[in-house]
Amino acid sequence: MDTQHALDALAGLAQKSRLALFRELVQRGPAGATPGELADTVGIAPTTLSFHLKTLLQAGLIQAEQQGRSITYRADFDAMQGLVGYLTDNCCAGDASQCAPACAPARKRA
Repeated sequence: MDTQHALDALAGLAQKSRLALFRELVQRGPAGATPGELADTVGIAPTTLSFHLKTLLQAGLIQAEQQGRSITYRADFDAMQGLVGYLTDNCCAGDASQCAPACAPARKRA
């Protein structure tokens, strides 16, 4: 991932509702979710939801698949891995084993 794509992805996530949507799609895995499911789960009004999904699409973090009259949104796991890789690429002068504790505690979803 290059710097511009990383900036676009980070800008896409830099809002509470979009971050919640992205995390929900990550949690749902390859099955993804429809806008209605996302609106119910994340608690975002449909008009606002559409705006946030469009922003995440433009940031390259999610994908949309048209199925008849409905759309299924999925997290783009390659893009997510690319962003994480970009952020940690030069961690500890290239020795990533020095960057994190051997056993990080699991975090609860906020």
